[in-house]
Amino acid sequence: MINIGFGNAVVAGRVLAVVNPKSSPIKKLKDEAKAQKKLIDVTEGRKTRSIIILDSSHVVLSAVQPETVTQRFSPAASGGSLEDV
Repeated sequence: MINIGFGNAVVAGRVLAVVNPKSSPIKKLKDEAKAQKKLIDVTEGRKTRSIIILDSSHVVLSAVQPETVTQRFSPAASGGSLEDV
């Protein structure tokens, strides 16, 4: 499990990408996910700083920077090896 802020987590093996929300294609992806009811907002009213794309086509909005989320995938952050992630 990867912490994505405010006590929320996603399964590391389900994450396809962690991206910056500012580009046009990502904004379009977010809008499409909302229309399909596959958008999960865990920002708790704060600014969206990263968008996490899952293998189930769900799109998760997080208030944590993309670099921070990506660092949480590292073995040092979880205290184990890559097999543990």
